Amino acid sequence: MQELVRYLLENLYLDFQGEISVDRVREFLREDDSREARALLSKIIEEKGVDDLLLALADCLKEQLRSGITEKTIREQLSVYTDS
Repeated sequence: MQELVRYLLENLYLDFQGEISVDRVREFLREDDSREARALLSKIIEEKGVDDLLLALADCLKEQLRSGITEKTIREQLSVYTDS
């Protein structure tokens, strides 16, 4: 049973529902004037979209499934993505 659980957890696919675009991200960050928000928006514009962000975020968050994904975890991973 343990091997099956390990296999399933390692092969779990994490995805995001809904449409999100650079314009939508701008809407979410519109009132956030933090350095973090500006850097993330700049990175998304530089990458010409949010596809790379979503893939990187899903990969990183998958590693956090065992301990739990929280708002703090997502914020940390967004910062890691921005700095990469």
